[in-house]
Amino acid sequence: MKASRALSKLSDLALQQRRRGLAKMLPPAEETLRGSLIERYLTCGNPSCKCARGERHGPVWYLTITLGPGRTTSAVVPSELLERVRHWIENYRKVKGDLEKISEINRELLRRERKKKPRD
Repeated sequence: MKASRALSKLSDLALQQRRRGLAKMLPPAEETLRGSLIERYLTCGNPSCKCARGERHGPVWYLTITLGPGRTTSAVVPSELLERVRHWIENYRKVKGDLEKISEINRELLRRERKKKPRD
């Protein structure tokens, strides 16, 4: 069943309570980060290094962010910050998903308000 169809079966009070619950569960905004983590193994180019024999250096973690069509940026994430960055990225995804759910609820509540008002 589509989410919008499921929402249409709930009462206004249930929708408002669900919306309030979702809003309360949002992670702190200061602990969010949009981007992706990419794990890479690198070669340094030194012919006498172990990486020249196939044992690459790494893992090296990069935070990659899309800035717009055809534009990305990336930065190395130090290993001591890796878990914090992972947590912030997960928080961003949770915020994004929960805001979409709140938006669906608000659309349903608006639809109901429009139905209640007489047309001129």
